[in-house]
Amino acid sequence: MRTSRFLFILSAAAVLAACTKPAGDAAKPADGAATAEKATVVATVNGKKLSGEFFDTFVQAVMGGNAQEPPTDEQKDQLLDQLINMTLAAQAAEKDGLAKDPKVAARLDLLRTQILAEAASEKYIKAHPVSESEMKAEYDAQVASMPKEYKARHILVDTKETADSIIRELQAGGDFSKLAAAESKDSSGKNGGDLGWFSPQTMVKPFADAVVALEKGKYTTEPVQSEFGYHVIILDDVRSPETPAFDQVKPQVEMFVQRKKLQGYLDELRKTASVQK
Repeated sequence: MRTSRFLFILSAAAVLAACTKPAGDAAKPADGAATAEKATVVATVNGKKLSGEFFDTFVQAVMGGNAQEPPTDEQKDQLLDQLINMTLAAQAAEKDGLAKDPKVAARLDLLRTQILAEAASEKYIKAHPVSESEMKAEYDAQVASMPKEYKARHILVDTKETADSIIRELQAGGDFSKLAAAESKDSSGKNGGDLGWFSPQTMVKPFADAVVALEKGKYTTEPVQSEFGYHVIILDDVRSPETPAFDQVKPQVEMFVQRKKLQGYLDELRKTASVQK
């Protein structure tokens, strides 16, 4: 009967999902040292100079922008050899005219688009930081939108006639748990039909709609049909779900608000753009 488990998750869908992972500011040297280091040439391959900045970008891409420790001298030597080999392969590809191959050209264009989109998003985020009040407002909105949880029992049978008969027995004072144990084909029958606590989103729609419409302590006076058969349902209790404290999910909330801002930025760009599909 359960279709999915409701979780309190702040959306993980990235606004720029196709973009490459930002290298970030990790492992950046101090400004003064950076200027000198970036201006250096770490190697020359068939006349092509490989700058310190180019090499640093490669190192961050290989090791990850959030690497805990900078590479050792030995690792740098190995990485430089890899970059030299990559440059040699790229030069051979250029010589062979592969850059003009439609598939290769499309991939190069996509990579350039991704990098520029990443740069634009990083610039926007830096210029529009997420405030504490924005995070708190988003957290409160998410909590308020969370559906209530319900505790119910049910009796599941194959025919409407049987369900109608059970409802008549209940109206005559019958015990719901005993009837569930005797009549229900669901495994919950042995526990009096008890389904425990659940969110309506975890149940098939006809069942969920019937539960939400019930008053606490009441049962359905008409059989509820679903793909599993016919249900007679009694609602035992309702509660608000437990939610994590704001401080526990603050990083996720910040990321979510950040992505919403980025989406708004992209929406504004589309309004002034000429887009044809």
